[in-house]
Amino acid sequence: MPHHRFECSECIPEREKHAVVKGPGEDLTDALPLGYLNTIPGTISERGCAYCGAKHVIGTPMKDVIHISHGPVGCTYDTWQTKRYISDNDNFQLKNTFATDVKEKHIVFGAEKLLKQNIIEAFKAFPDIKRMTIYQTCATALIGDDIGAVADEVMEEMPDVDIFVCNSPGFAGPSQSGGHHKINIAWVKNKVGTVEPEITSDYVINYVGEYNIQGDQEVMQDYFKRMGIQVLSTFTGNGSYDDLRAMHKAHLNVLECARSAEYICNELRVKYNIPRLDIDGFGFEPLSSSLRKIGIFFGIEDRAQAIIDEETARWKPELDWYKERLKGKKVCLWPGGSKLWHWANVIHEEMGVEVVSVYTKFGHQGDMEKGIARCEEGALAIDDPNELEGLEAMEKLKPDVIFTGKRPGEVAKKVRVPYLNAHAYHNGPYKGYEGWVRFARDIYNAIYSPIHQLSSLDISKDEIPTDAGFRTQRMASDAGLSEDVKNSETLRQYTGGFDSVSKLRNKTYPYLEQRTVSVEA
Repeated sequence: MPHHRFECSECIPEREKHAVVKGPGEDLTDALPLGYLNTIPGTISERGCAYCGAKHVIGTPMKDVIHISHGPVGCTYDTWQTKRYISDNDNFQLKNTFATDVKEKHIVFGAEKLLKQNIIEAFKAFPDIKRMTIYQTCATALIGDDIGAVADEVMEEMPDVDIFVCNSPGFAGPSQSGGHHKINIAWVKNKVGTVEPEITSDYVINYVGEYNIQGDQEVMQDYFKRMGIQVLSTFTGNGSYDDLRAMHKAHLNVLECARSAEYICNELRVKYNIPRLDIDGFGFEPLSSSLRKIGIFFGIEDRAQAIIDEETARWKPELDWYKERLKGKKVCLWPGGSKLWHWANVIHEEMGVEVVSVYTKFGHQGDMEKGIARCEEGALAIDDPNELEGLEAMEKLKPDVIFTGKRPGEVAKKVRVPYLNAHAYHNGPYKGYEGWVRFARDIYNAIYSPIHQLSSLDISKDEIPTDAGFRTQRMASDAGLSEDVKNSETLRQYTGGFDSVSKLRNKTYPYLEQRTVSVEA
């Protein structure tokens, strides 16, 4: 049997079906753990809730919106500033968070009056912001507050504002993935089709399932615009509320994160006959293939190929420099959502690292299917692991680095395993050709950090060497390389700048300046 039982979870035998080892010759029917089920009592899961999935992952990256949580202040605080979904309007949604701060007396007597008061106060505090999203939480859902009625009342009194209501309390699904579904369906049902956009290109897309972590959206948008494609809206990173109300006028939905946003693509296909194309912005070959597919769809593959050739020539020598120094390093790929399968194969193919484990806290079995199919034999796949299982896996697998979120990452550092933040990045963006090199550079820096090497010494019992000099990264990483590789005149380290995003915001795009028409209502 491929199932893996953790020693720390022997008292919870059901957990055995949630972890498998990918054996030689096994297909997915043999090596697929159970997934997207209610957390087993006693496992102390580190999952997020459905409210978190709706507000934190999907909703809050909208840039020109007051995002207000109707519930205790702890809910909004827990979902504030833990992801770097930057925006080009001075990061309004990162700097500010809003909550009605529900107390015990409101649970007893109701909190609708409090909600209305908070809505009006928020709009008055930020008079330039005319859009709002209200997120339901467990507390106010349980007492039956009708936030939709309150929102309608405010919009009647303040006709220049528009409010979107997201009913996704924490208990609305087994994990935060349930919240993804709730907000996707609510947006297409209640807001799409309520604004008519200006069309400026023959090729118009919605960029869906993209949250602009440290500028990912702006990097990808640059490629699209260089091809002459109008990005009508982005769901939702660096996305504008009113642009997202106009999603129905796109010619194509380009989907990046299928786990969080395939629902809205499927609804738009049914309701407005907009086709869906899944892409991948991580890695040279997946990104190149994605740009070609979009080019073929619109009949402009020559424009796509020109970008691919230019970017590959510029950045491939730098990626290969890191690949030579990362070959054979072991990685635990514990990122959660779609990066589980976006990264599983390409980091091995293009960076030379070995994936020894994959996991997801809130993914569906489809995520595990793709992730397991793309990683190497012998990899340990885990659904919804807890802290003890993560520690046990690291002790047995002895990875050189893990890619995960902040909470398990801080645990890893305590047992002297370096980690990279797979959710919010360390020094992103990581999408795009340059971004992929930045990722490789961060992996290299994590593994070969001289300070990390020193951390393996336990000063309470290990003898401290006094005859060894300070070892640099290059001394550690180049020790086993051939002279040809070490002295290569073509391979080089990352030469990009600290900020690779801001310069994109003022670019002009000749293809997009050739045509401007008004859309028919």
